[in-house]
Amino acid sequence: MRTRLFLRTAEFLWQEGHTAHATKEEAEQKAKQMLDVYADFAEKFMAIPVLKGVKSANERFAGALNTYCIEAMMQDGKALQAGTSHFLGQNFAKAFDVTYLTKENKLDYVWATSWGVSTRLMGALIMTHSDDNGLVLPPSLAPDQVVIVPIFKKADDLALLMEKLEPLATELRKRGLRVKLDTNDQQTPGYKFAEYELRGVPVRLAMGQRDLQNRTIELFRRDTMTKETLPIEGIEDVVENLMQEIQETIYKKALNFRLQNTRKVDSYEEFKEEIKKGGFLLCHWDGTPETEEKIKAETKATIRCIPNRDDLLMNDNSGIFEEGKCMVTGKPSKQRVVFAIAY
Repeated sequence: MRTRLFLRTAEFLWQEGHTAHATKEEAEQKAKQMLDVYADFAEKFMAIPVLKGVKSANERFAGALNTYCIEAMMQDGKALQAGTSHFLGQNFAKAFDVTYLTKENKLDYVWATSWGVSTRLMGALIMTHSDDNGLVLPPSLAPDQVVIVPIFKKADDLALLMEKLEPLATELRKRGLRVKLDTNDQQTPGYKFAEYELRGVPVRLAMGQRDLQNRTIELFRRDTMTKETLPIEGIEDVVENLMQEIQETIYKKALNFRLQNTRKVDSYEEFKEEIKKGGFLLCHWDGTPETEEKIKAETKATIRCIPNRDDLLMNDNSGIFEEGKCMVTGKPSKQRVVFAIAY
């Protein structure tokens, strides 16, 4: 496999699991459960909105009966498969002779699952949220959630500032926040500000001599690149509450981008033009591998997932699960599927 910036190095790490079950129903339930685990992690911790669905026969894992997936949209409009969970049926059990003893005291093949995500999730995090100033990290995953920068020229100035800032850092840590108090005198405040923006630290607090006199502190938000001067009293509450607000703001920004770049397309000619613009295209497909292969060969687009009715794809789901005609062949189609150009 070739390397790709952010997504694949020469070696990469997997979080992978395999289970074996006595019944088909138990195995299918486990495969779907693990997809939900991955989707929850992506959305609640990584602040990355994902589509849940099932892969087409051409795109599913070789040997699996079903591959469930979560798909994310990167800022260039391309799709990224962020995690998969496979219902393997008994195929691999038969191939490798994996059996169990039933209640009837007979040997039978297990029903198996396999599921995993890899370090490409770090690439997904970077490519979904970051900007020209560097990383933008959701507070739930940021190594440093808050950095405090005293602005001083002399040691005496620093000592006075620390009388306020050390208790502040201690209180924030008591509240469970990851805080860095930067007293390095070898770098200018401007250098530090740029460095922490590059690293994606969600909140930066800065205090100088004038702030000390006015009992104020400067607060900078990495997600919005905005700053304001606030009273030092009660700043702990402000910062603590900001963690959830920033988490939600980052998620909503990514979700709105996906919604704005998700479009319904009904004709193949329109599809060929629209796919060049990127994003997710919702189209009718006749369900055949031949049609899917034709679309891929002519446009490089693939079916990223077939949405589940119980998983919201857009704010307004009307039209996604309506019957129609395949945009290529005109044959009947039970619902729209998600096409995109993917990494």
